[in-house]
Amino acid sequence: MMCSVGTSWLYSALVIAPLVCGALGCSTGNPGASYADTRADDPRRHPYIIGVSDLLRVAVWKDVDLTTDASVRPDGTITVPLIGEVVARGRTAVSLQAEITRRLSVFTMQPVVTVAVVEVNSYHFTVAGEVEHPGMFTSKYYVTLSEAVALAGGPTRYGSTNDMMIVRAGKRIPIDYDAILSGKSSDQDLVILPGDAIRVP
Repeated sequence: MMCSVGTSWLYSALVIAPLVCGALGCSTGNPGASYADTRADDPRRHPYIIGVSDLLRVAVWKDVDLTTDASVRPDGTITVPLIGEVVARGRTAVSLQAEITRRLSVFTMQPVVTVAVVEVNSYHFTVAGEVEHPGMFTSKYYVTLSEAVALAGGPTRYGSTNDMMIVRAGKRIPIDYDAILSGKSSDQDLVILPGDAIRVP
């Protein structure tokens, strides 16, 4: 009797649970519908965020003594003549320009300041697993997953290309590389963010 009740309960749970999940939109572990949301994080749609090792040019119009090239140090700062250290990491060029202008205004009349990113050196990511040349890669511009895998020499013949994964800030994003190459799911060809890790099992 106990066995019969347990079996009946289990059967009901197996039948009803999928129906409830279907109605409520429960996650099944395949976040295919979330790729559009992930693509909304595309950094190419937003102002560039300065990172460590990026080379910046701070130019002050008609004042060569205050104009300088500065590399962002590991602590995130740069040194600007006359005003000293300024935090650059995590900011846009416009934000940094505004602060430098404000601080220079204490010493000079209406300074005209421009800040430009001369070299992008902070963009790096990892490609690991069954690729020809696994390791850490850098680029001067943002790349997509398929471009990142190509930089690593492409998958080996042992790679499970329909079961790739992007590890991003502790989250795992499943990727079907074959679907990207065939054009069936180009929305999975996500832009790789700084610090991302691509796993090819």
